[in-house]
Amino acid sequence: MAIEDAIAKAKNKDTDLVEVSPNSNPPVCKLMDYGKYQYRQKKIDQKHKKMQKQSEVKGIRMGFRTGIHDIEVKKKQAEKFLKARNIVKVALIFRGRELAHINLAKEKLIKFAEELSEIATLEEGPKRQGNNLIMILTPIK
Repeated sequence: MAIEDAIAKAKNKDTDLVEVSPNSNPPVCKLMDYGKYQYRQKKIDQKHKKMQKQSEVKGIRMGFRTGIHDIEVKKKQAEKFLKARNIVKVALIFRGRELAHINLAKEKLIKFAEELSEIATLEEGPKRQGNNLIMILTPIK
């Protein structure tokens, strides 16, 4: 149909002439109320946005003297969080004179991150915040 005929037909029906497929030969157009179409599209976009899960920051706390088995349990918990697409903040807490051994604690956290390297990347390496040593792990895309 000619463009002029299509525009006239759209005016007669009080609708808009909307180009659906501009790349095809000849281009495909449709008669519709464009305002209603935009409204429906906006509602669909809002629904999809609401259904998307926002990633949370999950925390794992361990002490300087935490045993090997307990670290394994915490590693499994971190894996669960990372598989759920959450960011994991690992905090190693110092008590008393344990602050004198920060280098050993950093090694402990780095080893923890290396064991999770298949499913996580180290976003922020171990750094000290008060009596804590904090590290942030993010899931691999």
